[in-house]
Amino acid sequence: MDLTRLFIVAVLIAIVGSLGSALFELSRGQGDSQKMLRALTWRISLSVGLFLLLLVAGRMGFIRPHGLN
Repeated sequence: MDLTRLFIVAVLIAIVGSLGSALFELSRGQGDSQKMLRALTWRISLSVGLFLLLLVAGRMGFIRPHGLN
């Protein structure tokens, strides 16, 4: 597995982890809303960053789309 794929998988895991952290804060009832807001902000930032990374990597040829045969 090349470095690009490993980085993409790591960012996806970080996105899911951030979403889980926000869910945990939400489910606590009396949880800190600032922590939940921070976790959701990280999730959005990571998602936008990953989207831009995929666009740049596709344009530069690091990743190639493939169709279904």
